[in-house]
Amino acid sequence: MFDFFRKYNKIVMIFLFLLIIPSFVLFGVERYQGSGGEVKVARVDGQNITRPEWDAQHRLETDRIRQQSPNVDPTLLESDVMRYATLERMVRDRVLAAAAAKSNVTISEERLSRIFAQDTGLAAFRTPDGKFDRESFQRVTGRTPEQYEASMRAELATQQMLLGITGTAFAPPALAAATINAFYDRREIQVARFSPESFASKVTVSDADVEAYYKAHTAQFQAPEQASIEYLVLDLEAAKKNISVNEADLKTYYEQNTARFGTKEERRASHILITAPASAPAADRAKAKAKAEQLLAEVKKAPATFADVARKNSQDPGSAEKGGDLDFVTRGAMVKPFEDALFALKKGDISDVVETEFGYHIIRLADIKPAVVPPFEQVRATIENEVRSQQATQEFAKAAETFTDAVYQQPDSLKPAAEKLKLTIQTASNVSRTPPPGAAGVLANRNFLNALFAADSLDRKQNTEAIEVGSNQLAAGRVTQYTPAHPMPLAEVKDKIRAQLITERAAVMAKAEGEAKLAAWTAKADGATFGAPVTVSRREAQAQPLAVIDAALRADASKLPALVGVDLGTQGYAVVRVTKVVPRTPSAPEQTQQENAQVGQSVAAAEEVAYYNLLKERFKAEILVPKPAETLPMAR
Repeated sequence: MFDFFRKYNKIVMIFLFLLIIPSFVLFGVERYQGSGGEVKVARVDGQNITRPEWDAQHRLETDRIRQQSPNVDPTLLESDVMRYATLERMVRDRVLAAAAAKSNVTISEERLSRIFAQDTGLAAFRTPDGKFDRESFQRVTGRTPEQYEASMRAELATQQMLLGITGTAFAPPALAAATINAFYDRREIQVARFSPESFASKVTVSDADVEAYYKAHTAQFQAPEQASIEYLVLDLEAAKKNISVNEADLKTYYEQNTARFGTKEERRASHILITAPASAPAADRAKAKAKAEQLLAEVKKAPATFADVARKNSQDPGSAEKGGDLDFVTRGAMVKPFEDALFALKKGDISDVVETEFGYHIIRLADIKPAVVPPFEQVRATIENEVRSQQATQEFAKAAETFTDAVYQQPDSLKPAAEKLKLTIQTASNVSRTPPPGAAGVLANRNFLNALFAADSLDRKQNTEAIEVGSNQLAAGRVTQYTPAHPMPLAEVKDKIRAQLITERAAVMAKAEGEAKLAAWTAKADGATFGAPVTVSRREAQAQPLAVIDAALRADASKLPALVGVDLGTQGYAVVRVTKVVPRTPSAPEQTQQENAQVGQSVAAAEEVAYYNLLKERFKAEILVPKPAETLPMAR
């Protein structure tokens, strides 16, 4: 059936066009949009969040994280847990936005303008004349200024609404003390450990036991499905290779940008400055000018004395002690009147008095380094790369269309697409549905892997569609060989099973021994053997398991010493003797104040969560996709 559609796709498209357009006219576009194929993943206040919206938001968030942390593990960003967290944030934002709208919370233009004026990040998008560069902002942020303003309004409105909850939260001293003391509580304990290792030699595991365990737990010993694949990647670098540039265009670009490829003319200047700010009274400026003219007359008569005159009279603290020397400067480094006068001089010349906003200058040109322009051949490779880069985005859009069409029209091979776009077919083996820790690039992209392991791709070994795997990056692949998940042979796992059974049975024996000792020592304390006393708390575990700490702190402090048994699972068993409560060292007043503030922040956070949960019910917020297991890929 799919082969028919691929072969006669133009005929099918014409047929569908004739079929669908009249139905739009009769029933309206809304019917198709309302019941269309966009999968709903959440709903807030009667409004749906669709999977494309979810995907787009997650892509924005992961792109931002990659920019901030380039070395982050891609498998972490594309994990189900991270994707679900994005959806939860989307739901939260919409719940709070709905609440703010219903409460008529608004942000004044004055406040918004003040925030924008103080935002140093926005300053980068202002041109020298103070205008806002819309195109640059949209290119960098991916949003229009109007979209950014709307998002800021929504964010500020929700912050203002939540402030009514968090801003009024407080923790009474008694609550703060009880909370902090629970964290700092200390106990002196002695521990007797019963480790499985001590009983391992007493455990016997037969081959029959191993085989029985294997048959009962076959699902634990599954080899994961794997595939060998080939794939293509189209990105900006690949698109640049398909851009043809002629020599004439490169030379024109060179001529238009000559100054960028060489060094500018540099001039070494010395000056004598008599300060007179523009805001100074006219009389003071006239007096300063007269002084400058007097010094000009001196140095004109004896040019060799310029440095000495500058040391004695110049009021520029940065250059006076160096005889007025300003070292080499290029155009654009000095204020315009000074620059114009300097670049009009010949080597050795002394200018007339030059007026600037700082006062009155006498300038002497000491040396000239002429501009150096490298020949075209020397910078040709750089020019070609720049020209290709400028055209790459436009070329990528064209190439993406060709790429998408080629991998679809000829589904049994990636070779036609590779030949059309001069791409290299890459291969990979032992590829699994879930990217392993350390995976990078295309093979870490969950959408690409999902397409590879789709039923149609596995059964027919045909190309996937073109998948967006990054900014200006498409990929398509096909499975060349597939091995489904299957039970591992008993011979491969029998040693692992034997070790596991020994550990489990030794732990049971350790627990039985520990419980027997607990009963005996509870009845008669004489003969009990414990380790050296240690003082533990939730902050200072002293290498003790968390279960031991919890048991010690839960023991009745009014009936000490006390014995407590603790089952440590595969780590065995522990009998804990709690001997005394160790008082906490009193905190300094500043630390106590800080601790109380932290408890207050925790109370505020808890109240915010409770308020949000109330709003979720009020606005009937629900997530329609299952929540994944709370596990993340191990970071590199």
